[in-house]
Amino acid sequence: MKRIVVVKLVPSPDQSAALESTLVLCNEVANEVAGWAHSRGLRSRRALQVALYPMVKTRGLSAQPALHVLRKVADAYTTRQANLSNGNYGRPGSTRYTAVAGTAVKFRPHAAQPFDDRCLSWQVDSSTVSIWTTAGRMRGVRFVCAPWQRTLLAARKGETDLVYRDGLFYLYATVDEPAPEPVEPPDTAAGWLGVDLGIVNLAVTTDDDPTALDVRWSAGAVTARRKKNAAMRASFQRVGTKSAKRKLKARRRKEQRFATDINHQLSKTIVARAQRTGRGIAIEDLSGIRDRVRLARRQRTQLHSWGYAQLRAQITYKAERAGVPVAVVDPRNTSRTCSQCGYCDKANRVSQATFRCRYCQWTGHADHNAARNIAALGHRTYRAAQSTAPIAATPPTASGNVSSKPGPSRPSS
Repeated sequence: MKRIVVVKLVPSPDQSAALESTLVLCNEVANEVAGWAHSRGLRSRRALQVALYPMVKTRGLSAQPALHVLRKVADAYTTRQANLSNGNYGRPGSTRYTAVAGTAVKFRPHAAQPFDDRCLSWQVDSSTVSIWTTAGRMRGVRFVCAPWQRTLLAARKGETDLVYRDGLFYLYATVDEPAPEPVEPPDTAAGWLGVDLGIVNLAVTTDDDPTALDVRWSAGAVTARRKKNAAMRASFQRVGTKSAKRKLKARRRKEQRFATDINHQLSKTIVARAQRTGRGIAIEDLSGIRDRVRLARRQRTQLHSWGYAQLRAQITYKAERAGVPVAVVDPRNTSRTCSQCGYCDKANRVSQATFRCRYCQWTGHADHNAARNIAALGHRTYRAAQSTAPIAATPPTASGNVSSKPGPSRPSS
């Protein structure tokens, strides 16, 4: 399995200046190439290499860095075209779509630059790297990392990106870590740990006690922390003094680090629970959720600024390392369907926390009920994938009714 290991460089002042000038030059050339590619409509790697490789070489780049600059531009155009095709910049013909499609790709002066083994070599035992710069090959550049990162670097394979952030240099190394074969879960819905993601409760599993959900994963506590950070940021911005700006700079990415830490804790807990009990993990596919749901104004910031995709990615790679299978399911109607009888109705969701089936009258915590539906759907999805059978879109339902009208009366015993 592929993983990214981030290590911090500790260069001397001369080394730091050489690394910075290397990034600036590479991105200047990349902007020139991007402008030429946009004006002539040539976006592929091969076309750019054939047309512009000699010019890029004359700008002071060696052979491999020159190729990486050309490939970076081509890959940037490929990514932008995919975003345009997927509607991430609006519909074709819209103002935003036209503005994006009609301009050349631009790179920041300190944007990341990829290096391969010819441009960058690792001396893990001595904690140093040798890297190409515009000032020549620079050897003995120190880096610092944790012991577990050093172990992973022994299996490094692929490119390494040089990243400049907040005045510091980092290396993002791709490593190829062997993953164990996934353990086959029991052939029942109980063999899956369903995970329901939400706003009030960040994650609720089928194992959680509905009457005592862990406050660590409550968005109430998380929101209080984030509101405090936002209030401090606004206060510093209003003051506008040098001291306030210095404090603002020191707090950069603080909220992002907080959210990442919470997601790491959540994903580690969920994967450990599934591994300990020999079950698989069923999790929602929330792709495009921001475009599908309609929320109150006070909830929009919570939904749009939390890293649900990051949480899912962390669960996925940690589960792969632990040999735990993961099933990604369609979340539609999981919060409207009764996990006891399968009756689906919008009115079943009485409130954010309360679920009451209008058919069988079963009552429970709404998020816990959704987690049980996700577990059942994960079992069906996994088995369907194993047997190449069609995958059902929703959990088993006794009725196709998804309106707010009352359901049929409960049958007499």
